[in-house]
Amino acid sequence: MARARPGPRIVAGSLGGRRLRSPAGADVRPSTERTREAIFSMLGPIEGLSALDLYCGTGALGIEALSRGAMPVTLVDLAPGPARGNVELLGLGGRCEVIGGDVSAVLREEVRRFDLVFCDPPYRLADRLGPELDSLLPARLTEAGRVIVESASATPALLSLPLLTERRYGRSLVRVHSAEGGTDD
Repeated sequence: MARARPGPRIVAGSLGGRRLRSPAGADVRPSTERTREAIFSMLGPIEGLSALDLYCGTGALGIEALSRGAMPVTLVDLAPGPARGNVELLGLGGRCEVIGGDVSAVLREEVRRFDLVFCDPPYRLADRLGPELDSLLPARLTEAGRVIVESASATPALLSLPLLTERRYGRSLVRVHSAEGGTDD
């Protein structure tokens, strides 16, 4: 079994400065601190908003959202061990749910709607996952919900939801989409 190594740091909020664990040798690529800071700068205040973190890996995006006031937060990954470990490490069990399973299956079964959906699939799969996510995500968004997609700039995950903004950070592309018919000031 691979040992956990110090992972990314929570950038801001109530957990600012705390480190997450990242499993050594695992196929996990947490969003960089710079990218997470940029994402939350684009989003503005998120206190009290519900959040869903898909392909969560270590849970860095969802836990960063929780640290900045989002609640409730749900983390989803096929291999939820790293996220579950970080939720336990930081004592977030009562404020953050971790679901293990295939993201598409979870989106089909889930009945809740979310204000924020973070979607950071493995870069090598993002462009292939785009069409399926495009069909499943609108039903999981509140009227003013937003989807934040991080993928490789060379092979992005494309969604047909209205695009609010996009930014490049090295080889990463971050796109923020709004719910169809939703309003976003």
